[in-house]
Amino acid sequence: MTSIFDENGKNIPCTVIEAGPCVVTQVRTKEVDGYEALQLGFDDKAEKRANKAELGHFKKAGVSPKKQIVEFQGFEGDFKLGDTITVEHFSEGEFVDVTGTSKGKGFQGVVKRHGFGGVGQATHGQHNRLRAPGSIGAASYPARVFKGMRMAGRMGAERVTVENLRVLKVVPEKNLIVIKGCVPGHKNAYVIVQK
Repeated sequence: MTSIFDENGKNIPCTVIEAGPCVVTQVRTKEVDGYEALQLGFDDKAEKRANKAELGHFKKAGVSPKKQIVEFQGFEGDFKLGDTITVEHFSEGEFVDVTGTSKGKGFQGVVKRHGFGGVGQATHGQHNRLRAPGSIGAASYPARVFKGMRMAGRMGAERVTVENLRVLKVVPEKNLIVIKGCVPGHKNAYVIVQK
């Protein structure tokens, strides 16, 4: 993440994403696959890291093995195997959705994970109950804890989509797009950018 100044001198937080060049590795059609989609590959990987099936798949498209493969439905334009899609597919001012895996935060309590308020103030003899969940069940009926009860547990490392982020700048010579706001994931993580 970084920040840039707009024409009014306002400081805008933004994320810089390397979005290309992506190569068409497969074209899904209604007749063969039952649906229409475009499969794109990004980021080269060594041939020894790919298995035989992957090598054959990429060889058919005439491209080197890729680390990330994602399918996009409803892609405008007529594309063939081996075609390259660059950041020029995006334009400044339009809105995009960014999908990624959020940062993993490990095992967290209910205050951090669900925004609970804790058990009241630090009075009435409570020396270590400030961030406790409090009561979780009803009485002897139903005599159980309902499914979906919000409790402590593993937090983060989930697939998250942030919608309607504005494209502030497109830098074609470096394959970069600058998007307003933040996107899920750690630094250098893979994300999916969709119009």
